[in-house]
Order: sequence, then structure tokens, then C-alpha cells
Amino acid sequence: MALLLWLASQMSSIWSNISILGVFLTVFTLALDFMKRRRKWRHYPPGPVSLPFVGTMLSVDFSKPVHSFNQLQKKFGNIFNLQNCWTNLVVLSGYKAVKEALVHKAEDFADRPYFPMFEHVGYRKEAEGIVVARYGHVWKEQRKFTLTTLRNFGMGKTSLEERVTEEAGFLCSEIKSEAGHSLDLHFLINNAVCNVICTIVFGERFNYSDETFVKLLRLLENSLKEQTGFLPQLLNEVPILLRIPGVPQKVFRDVRAFMDFIDVLIDKHMESWDPDHTRDFIDVFLKEMKGKAAEENGFHYSNLRMVAADLFVAGSETTSTTLRWALLYMLLHPEIQSKVQAEIDKVIGRERRPTMKDQVNMPYTNAVIHEVQRFGDILPVGLPHMTYRDTELQGFFIPKGTTVITNLSSVLKDETVWKKPNEFYPEHFLDADGKFVKPEAFLPFSAGRRVCLGEQLAKMELFLFFTTLLQKFTFVLPEDQPRPREDGCFAFTSSPHPYLVRAVPR
Repeated sequence: MALLLWLASQMSSIWSNISILGVFLTVFTLALDFMKRRRKWRHYPPGPVSLPFVGTMLSVDFSKPVHSFNQLQKKFGNIFNLQNCWTNLVVLSGYKAVKEALVHKAEDFADRPYFPMFEHVGYRKEAEGIVVARYGHVWKEQRKFTLTTLRNFGMGKTSLEERVTEEAGFLCSEIKSEAGHSLDLHFLINNAVCNVICTIVFGERFNYSDETFVKLLRLLENSLKEQTGFLPQLLNEVPILLRIPGVPQKVFRDVRAFMDFIDVLIDKHMESWDPDHTRDFIDVFLKEMKGKAAEENGFHYSNLRMVAADLFVAGSETTSTTLRWALLYMLLHPEIQSKVQAEIDKVIGRERRPTMKDQVNMPYTNAVIHEVQRFGDILPVGLPHMTYRDTELQGFFIPKGTTVITNLSSVLKDETVWKKPNEFYPEHFLDADGKFVKPEAFLPFSAGRRVCLGEQLAKMELFLFFTTLLQKFTFVLPEDQPRPREDGCFAFTSSPHPYLVRAVPR
């Protein structure tokens, strides 16, 4: 009996200690959360109520962020604040707010926030490539070097134009081999577009049936999906969760596999590298990797793999997605497809390959391509910016280090700028005389210091691939297929839902 009483007293003491520890941890956690809450700055943008720990993350559907931003815009205006756990964010919507930030105050908004999850897929914090690198000396050196090297390899020149038209020919041959059967052009288009950037970065193109290349493209697509949604956002805000054994490997498996693939391509280059014979971008970068000064300017292996990955992703995903939207809209609007083909027949004919010189004489085709970019809304929110210094925007104070989201979708569909913002309407880019015009609110490549460095290449590819495809084929919906969906799937980019098409030779 005495033993039972003693055991009972001991259990009571243990539970008491556990209760005290639980209360302590709860108070400590609440105190930590309170200390990490943002200060109330004067004239800081308004926003939804911030909850303990999660902040305003429950106010956003991360699978459809634009929808959430548009709803919040209606309530709080074109500039409002959010809070991901303890990270302060400001969302900019509408043409005027976005232009003032990215163009008129370009340096104030030129920085990038740090993404902890990237360290756990093999990136070094100080080796962040170009796209997500922090604003500063190394980023400036790398961007300048990359632009110069891309130009030396033909960007904006006839030599690269010929490479694109040649690849467009290969794509048409692959489509023609299907003999008019129903097909999904998704990966064929991806292959073609990726081959252009591959010849610049890796010095080679890949056959469409190359299993290794097909695997790389699938890894790229899946890796973008892995970085989208609530969980990746949470892991970025609470990186300690990434210390849990197995979490990084499970969450970012395809991202890691994609980077491993980039490593294989670079290692292959290093084995056959000849400093006296420059084949591609990687060879030029390897040549720069000499001495301490080179290291300080970002010319080291860790950065090479990141820059190569940046160029591969930026030079393939958005352009191929835009072309898939373009063919979808031609299916849905056959009368527009017919007008484009009539202009192609008049200016180019059915045999001669299109060239960039033809663009100035094809205002309607040019307008259709631009409207695809606007209405397709390929990069609806772009990549996050971060304020480089304390700044002010339309009367609101935004402190240094604030993450800034540019709602590019709200710019491309700003009702104060576009006549029919929610319709596919090529006349947005034509004046009363049928001549091509480009409104200032056309910002599919973003703007300012962080404008897409592949913009010139993308414009060339879109025109040459699109005109070549419509010169050789009429795209129709197979009789046994339902009308394709017009809404997009969000995974960093907004891409069409899968659809089948029948390419009828002209």
C-alpha cells in the first residue's frame, strides 16, 4: 500500500513538472512570436489581420495566389501588406504601383529575399546565380558577364536567328511525322525551345527521342511544382523544419535531381575543356575561374551550376509555355488563326523561312503573339523582390528588407489600361490604322533592374516558332475531344491544362 502511495506521489510530481514545462514552452513560444512580430511603422500599407505564428498565410491560396491577391486588392487597395510567419511582405498591384516601384525606384526594389530551402538542395548561400541572387557587386558582375557572353554567342544576331529557324524546322518535321493524328505538343515544343538555349549553354542540341533529355525536361517541370504551394513557403519561413531528417530529400527530390543533372553536363564539359577552343557559355565561364579576384566576383564552380540552371530554366520554361498557350488560343479562335495565316502567306509565302525582318511587316501576327503573352499571363506574380533600402511608394512607407510581390497579372489585366482585359483580343496591340502598338503596361518580362535577361531571345523564339508553325500547319481540335480549358495551372508559371491537337499540313 505504501509503495502504491509513493508511486502515486511520484507520478503526480512528474505530471506537475510536465505541466509546468508545457506552460513554460507555451509562454516562451508566444513571447518569441510577439518579439518577432513586426513593428507598427507609420504609413505602412494596410492588410489583413496577422495571426500568431502563421501571420497572414491563411489569407492566401498558394496554389492560386493571384486570385487571393486580387480579392485582397479590392479590400485594401493596390498596395497592401501580408506576413508569412514573421516575414513582412508588401504586394503591389496595378500598372501605376508596379511601374513606380520597378522603373522609377528601380534600385530601391532591386534586391531579392533569401530562400533557405535552396541551401538544402545543394546551393551555397553565396552562390545564387543570377535570378535569385542578392543585389550587389557579385550579382552585377554576373549579370554583365552573362549578357555579354549571350550576345557573343548570337543573342540578337542573325547567327542565333538561323539556329532558331533551323530548330523550328526540326519541330515541324516531328509534327509532320505524326501524319495528322491527335497529339499533345507539350514536350515536343519544350524540346525545341530547350534545344536553342542548350546550344548556347551546353554547346549541343538533343534529339526529341533522347530519353535522357526527356527526363531532364520532366525533372525541370516537376521541380517547379515542388517549389509551389503552402509547404515550400512555410519551409522558407521556418527553415529549422528543414533540419528534420529526410524532409529536404522528400520535399525537394526533383529539384535536387535536376541540379544533379546540371552537374553531369558541367562535369562532362570540364573533362573535354580546351581553353583555346571556346564552344559555349560554360567554356567561357570556366575560363573566367582563375584566381582570388575571380572567386570574389562569383566565378567559381558553385555559381557556375546555378547560372547554368538559371539560363536553362529562364531560356526554356516561359517561352515553351507561351507557345503552348498560343496554339491553344488558335484552337479556340480559328478566325484569328486564319487571319495570321493570311498575313504569313502575303508577307512570307508558304516556302521561305520566316526571318525577324518580316516582323515589321506583320502587325497582326505580332499583335496576336503579344496578346498571347498578355492574356496567357505566364508569370502572374514573378519572382519576389526585396527593398534594398527604406523607401516610399504612393505615400506608403516600406522599410529596407521587406519582401515585395509584384502582381504582374494585375498589370496585364488592368482595367484602366486594357479595353477588354479578360478577353483574348489582339486589337489591344493595334491602332486605328491596323499598325502595331505596344502599351506601356505590357510587362510580361517584368521591368527595372531585374527585367528578364533572356527577353530578347524569347521575343525572337516566339515570333520565329509561331510563324513557322502556322506557315506549315493549321491546328484544329480533334473531333473526339472536348473544348480545352482556358484557365491555367499554376506552378511558378501559369501553363495550359493538357490538351490534344491535330496539325493539318497546309
